[in-house]
Amino acid sequence: DNRFAESETTTMASMTHALAGFNTTPIDRQRHAGVASLTRARRGTRVGARPAQLSVVSRMRPSVSGRGGQGWGSNPVFGAQRRQSSARGSMVCKTTASSGESRPLSKQRLIQHKSEAYWFYRFLSIVYDHIVNPGHWTEDMRDDALSVAELDDPNLKVYDVGGGTGFTTLGVVKTVKPENVTLLDQSPHQLAKAKAKPALKDATIIEGDAEELPFETDSADRYTSAGSIEYWPEPQRGICEAYRVIKPGGLACMIGPVYPTHWLSKMMADAWMLFPTEEEYIEWFTKAGFTDVKLHRIGPKWYRGVRRHGLIMGCSVTGRKVNPGESPLELGPKSERKEEPRSNPLSFFLRMVLGSLAGFYYTLVPIYMWIKNAIFPKSWAI
Repeated sequence: DNRFAESETTTMASMTHALAGFNTTPIDRQRHAGVASLTRARRGTRVGARPAQLSVVSRMRPSVSGRGGQGWGSNPVFGAQRRQSSARGSMVCKTTASSGESRPLSKQRLIQHKSEAYWFYRFLSIVYDHIVNPGHWTEDMRDDALSVAELDDPNLKVYDVGGGTGFTTLGVVKTVKPENVTLLDQSPHQLAKAKAKPALKDATIIEGDAEELPFETDSADRYTSAGSIEYWPEPQRGICEAYRVIKPGGLACMIGPVYPTHWLSKMMADAWMLFPTEEEYIEWFTKAGFTDVKLHRIGPKWYRGVRRHGLIMGCSVTGRKVNPGESPLELGPKSERKEEPRSNPLSFFLRMVLGSLAGFYYTLVPIYMWIKNAIFPKSWAI
C-alpha cells in the first residue's frame, strides 16, 4: 500500500531528523545552518537536483528484472537511448529520467558523521573482511570496478582514499607497485587490518580525512576510493579533494552505493548512511571539474542484476582531470571534523544503535537474494 509506505518513510525521516537536532547546542545549530546555507549558495544548486543527462557505462549482464527492480542493462530508467560501444560488451545509456529521489543531503543519515563512522568501524573492523565483503564486495566485483580505473602502469602513483582494511588496495597492487600506493583512512582500527596484510607491507598506510587530504595538489596519477563516500558528511567536498590531488590527465575512480527503489530498503538506507543516486555521482564529479565522467554498474552475481534494494557497492564512477590546480568549485568551511566532541552523549548513543540496526538490514539483503537465486530457475525473474 503506497500510503503505508509513505507513512513509514515519513516516520523514519522525522525520527532521524529529530535525532540529528538533539546532537548540537542551539548555537551550534545556528552555526551549522549558516555553513549549510553558504555551501548551498556557492554550489549553485540543491544537492539532489538532477542534471540534464546521465551517462552510464555498464558491462552487459543478463537482462533479467524483478518486481520493481532492474538488471544491470535492463533498467527502464536507462532505456531511453542505448547503443553498443565496444566489443567488450559495454554500453552507454543516456536519459533525462530520474532513478528516484534520495533523502536530501542536508538531513544526514544516522551514521553519516565522522565520529559515528569512527566508532561504527571500531567494532565492524573485527569482522569486516569476513562478513561484510562476502555479501557486498567480492573479489570479482572489485576487479570489475577497478577495470575502468586505468591502473595499467606499475609506476603509477595511486592514492586509495577510505581504503579501510586494504581490500580494494589489494586489487590496486595487482598492477601497480605497492611502494607507489598510499592507503588513507580515518579509522585506525581498519588500518590495523590493512597493515597486517603481507601484500601491502611496502605500501604507505596513513590516517587521514577524505574531505581534507594531506597530499600536495597535482601529486598523483590515480585516485581510487571504495566504500567510503557513504560516510562523508559532504560528498561534494571529498570529490573536489580527489580532483585537487591528481595530476592533469589523471583519473579518479569512486566506487560506492546506489540508492534503492524498494520502499523498505529506501527507509533503511535513509536511516543508515548515504546511498547516492547515480545522477548525484555524475553531478558531483561534473561540478568538481572532471570531464569524461562515466558510471560503470557493478553488483553481486547472485543478484542477477536486481538493484531495487540498492547496493552497498553498486557503481564505479570515473572522471578525468584536464587542468592543473584545485577544483573550480568553491565551497564554504567544513561542516564537521572527527575530533569535535558530540555535545549530547545520549543522542550519539541512540544514533549509533538505530543506525547500526538499519545497517543490519543490509546484512540480510544479500542472504535473501542468495536464497532466491538458489531456488528460482535462472530463467525466472527474482
